[in-house]
Amino acid sequence: MDVKKIYMDANALLEGHFKLSSGNHSQFYLQSAKVLEDPKNAKLLAEAVAEQIKESGLEVDTVCAPALGGLIAGFALATALDKRSIFAERVDGKMTIRRGFEVAKGEKVIICEDIITTGGSAMEAAAAIEALGGEVVGFAALANRGFCHRQNSDVARKSNCKLPQNSPFFALEDFTFEMYNPEDCPLCKEGKSEAIKPGSRGN
Repeated sequence: MDVKKIYMDANALLEGHFKLSSGNHSQFYLQSAKVLEDPKNAKLLAEAVAEQIKESGLEVDTVCAPALGGLIAGFALATALDKRSIFAERVDGKMTIRRGFEVAKGEKVIICEDIITTGGSAMEAAAAIEALGGEVVGFAALANRGFCHRQNSDVARKSNCKLPQNSPFFALEDFTFEMYNPEDCPLCKEGKSEAIKPGSRGN
């Protein structure tokens, strides 16, 4: 499966001058919502992630997605695994499990995002699950930004990856783009454009 081609065909691999959720700048941006607006793509990609999880032998009871970006990917993965789908959402800035969702003590949960960058939002969702007594057994995403090490990849874990080293991380492709501190951004220094933020936060 050529995941990069799927993103490019969906106009989801953007090139320009972008401000990321971390505050850093990049010339490239992955907009998974454009891929997932086509149910066929969502099904195809989620089934590929599900196959990795099944082959690993990991036992999963529930898929939890951090809202908003992970909702479609999480539901599609839960469908492919034939498991329950829930989500975590921010309330007053804190990731929370609400809307009547319950997590049993010891329930085995995999956290699913559309894209994992450093894994910060995924870890916030994991903390919300663990606070209710659930057991986070792994992490999943359609795409990996290359800061965390995923299963079946040669890309090494970077120091700013927040996912635990002892938990498996499943994803389909590594998208390793340069990121810059705003003060060091060559695109800013050129002065030809202003960084925009096309993601789910801040617009």
